[in-house]
Amino acid sequence: ILNNENFNLAQGDITDAFSVSRILKEYVHVDEIYNLAAQSHVAVSFKQPALTWDITGKGCLNILQSMIDLDMLSVRFYQASSSEMYGKNFDTRDSLLSNVERYQDEETKFLPQSPYAIAKCAAHYMTRLVREGYGMHASAGILFNHEGPRRGETFVTRKITKWIGEYCKWKQKGIRLTPGVHDIDFTPNPDLIYRVAHDEVKTFPKLRLGNLEAYRDWGYAGDYVEAMWMMLQQESPDDYVICTGKTHTIREFLGVAFSHVGIKDWSNCVVQDPEFYRPAEVDYLRGCNDKAVDKLGWTPKHSFEELVRMMVDHDVKKHRNDNI
Repeated sequence: ILNNENFNLAQGDITDAFSVSRILKEYVHVDEIYNLAAQSHVAVSFKQPALTWDITGKGCLNILQSMIDLDMLSVRFYQASSSEMYGKNFDTRDSLLSNVERYQDEETKFLPQSPYAIAKCAAHYMTRLVREGYGMHASAGILFNHEGPRRGETFVTRKITKWIGEYCKWKQKGIRLTPGVHDIDFTPNPDLIYRVAHDEVKTFPKLRLGNLEAYRDWGYAGDYVEAMWMMLQQESPDDYVICTGKTHTIREFLGVAFSHVGIKDWSNCVVQDPEFYRPAEVDYLRGCNDKAVDKLGWTPKHSFEELVRMMVDHDVKKHRNDNI
C-alpha cells in the first residue's frame, strides 16, 4: 500500500496533543477518521499501565479534542472499542433448548479487568460524549477478538500458529526421538522436543502458554474492518458489537490448529507456564451481534475453523523456505 499514489503516511505521536492537532490541521478536509491506535496487549498493560493509558485512553481524547478545536464536527469518527471492556461481566438468556446462554451485547455493563480495558472504557465514553454533546457522527465498534495472518506474534493465536510453522520446518530434519527406541544416552528436558538426525540429537522448545480454558469469540480481522467502515456509512452514529456470536477455548484453538498439520495429540508440544497467566483473568467472552446484523446488514464471512486454518497455512508457508 505504500506504493499506492492515493496513500499518504504522516508521522506523529498519538500521546502528544500538538502532534495530533498538527496532522489533522493538514488533513482538515478528510471525510472519516478511524482511531485504531492503542497499546493493545493486555499482559503488557499490567506492566506498563501509564503508557497504556496515554496511548489507548488519552490518545482518543487528543483526536476528538483536536477535531472540536479545528471545527471538524462534520467529519465522521470511528473508535475501536474492545470486548475486554466487559471483563467478567455478561448477560444471560434462554436458548431454544432451554439452556442458559451467556453473552455480551451493547447493553451489557462494563467490568474491566486490566489497565488496557480501563483505558478502552475511557475512550469509549469519550466518544459517546462528543456524539451527544457536539452532535458529531462518532461511532464505536465493540470488537471481539479479531485475528488473521497479520496478527502480532505475541498474541496467543499468532503465537500458536507461528510456533506450528516453525515446528513443521524443524521436524523435517529428523525423526522423533522416543526413549528406549534410540540407543542414545541423555536426560530429556520436559520443555524440549527431541529428534535424531544423522545420529545427532536435535532439540526444539515447546510452545509455552498460560490459561488454556479462557473462552474467546474469535473472528477474522478482514470481516471486522468491513464492519467498521459500514458504521460510518450509516445516517446516524451508534455503538455496535462486532463478533461471531460463538465462543471457543484456547484449547479448542490448539486442537484445530494442530490437527490441520496432522498432529492430533498436541499435549507433548505445549507447556503451561504461570508466567503467561494474567493477574486478573477474563474467563468468558461471547458477543451477540444482532444489532450489527439488523442495522448494518453485516455478518462474519469466515468461520472459526476457517480462520485458524488460514493462520496456520500462512505461517507454515512463511517458514517453509526459512533456514531455521
